[in-house]
Amino acid sequence: MKKALIIGGGIGGCVAAIELNSRGWRVEIIESSAQLGAGLRTHYIGGHPCTLGPRHFLTHSESTYAYVNKLVRLRNCKDHQFLSYIERDSEFYNYPIHIDDVDRMPESGQIHNELNALEAGFRDREFKLTSGTSFTDGERPPADYKEFWLRSIGPTLYDKFISAYTKKMWLVEDESVISDFTWSPKGVAIKRGPREGWDSALSAYPQELTGYDPIFDLTKNIVSVRFNTAVDDIDIDRREVRIGSEVLTADVIVNTAPIDLAFGKRYGELKYIGRDIVYFVLPIEYALPPSVYFTYYCGSERYTRIVEYKKFTRYKSPHTLLSLEFPSMSGRYYPLPVRDQQDIARRYLDDLSNDVFSIGRLGRYNYRYDIDDAVEQALEIVRGL
Repeated sequence: MKKALIIGGGIGGCVAAIELNSRGWRVEIIESSAQLGAGLRTHYIGGHPCTLGPRHFLTHSESTYAYVNKLVRLRNCKDHQFLSYIERDSEFYNYPIHIDDVDRMPESGQIHNELNALEAGFRDREFKLTSGTSFTDGERPPADYKEFWLRSIGPTLYDKFISAYTKKMWLVEDESVISDFTWSPKGVAIKRGPREGWDSALSAYPQELTGYDPIFDLTKNIVSVRFNTAVDDIDIDRREVRIGSEVLTADVIVNTAPIDLAFGKRYGELKYIGRDIVYFVLPIEYALPPSVYFTYYCGSERYTRIVEYKKFTRYKSPHTLLSLEFPSMSGRYYPLPVRDQQDIARRYLDDLSNDVFSIGRLGRYNYRYDIDDAVEQALEIVRGL
């Protein structure tokens, strides 16, 4: 019987474990915490179910949606809207930036003039969740994140919505160091028509209050799991995993943990942005407007967003649970979309062999990867074995 070692029991690791087990493999998961699920695991505050930040399922792939829907029943949440608070206007506006909101802004005339002067290819370009966009022959790609946004929305909207928020989110002094921009428009730089975010994608959340937990519970019941266990190094050539003085061997290794940690920091330690989250319950049934699940804050506030979890979970209560998210250096949640860090990550990825894989946001050091990408990457690996 062939054996697979899976490093990390998040959604990608669990899907890989379920699929390999169904094909007769002996599977062992090495998990650094006391439970499977990582940020998707449901926990409870004042009786309210929640996850580590908003964890709705977004995809452009009907087959990926169908696969996850077999594991946990999903409900459509295509009504999901984003709002951004612009401190200097003391006003909330749609995000992605909606053309109909411009007339409510103090500089509306100036903004319309700037939008009319933009290249239509940038202003109206649509983006996929992960793949982003490509540029046509003769079209000069933007040099960096800042140039992309200036060419897409002009300087006034850029100063309102993007500049301060980006510095705050990534804890950088100059947002132009961000080299990857395709995640940030959330579909389109200037939106027309519907106000829902990612309206061209499939948007969903599990129907049951337990959220994604049935996936993790199933995994624990069918494969072996070592909890509270950290991997020190993976030897790619020998297909060995070292845990302290113990060495485990396998036919296939699938890593979902931060790639620099899994491979002993041999090319250096990668940088990540973490989150400090403050949860609080309010004595009101709902705090945000009906279709608004969370709001962004683009000014001098230290927090980046407020999330209302009942919008996702549909938990019944006369009270509501919200959270404030503060960017910090606490935790390895978001790989930095910065070129020098991506270059280091590429060295790790270039070392991988046909039998050693690394998947997901942390395993491939790519912020753009989300739940659907981790699932798709796990399924692709299993199909290829």
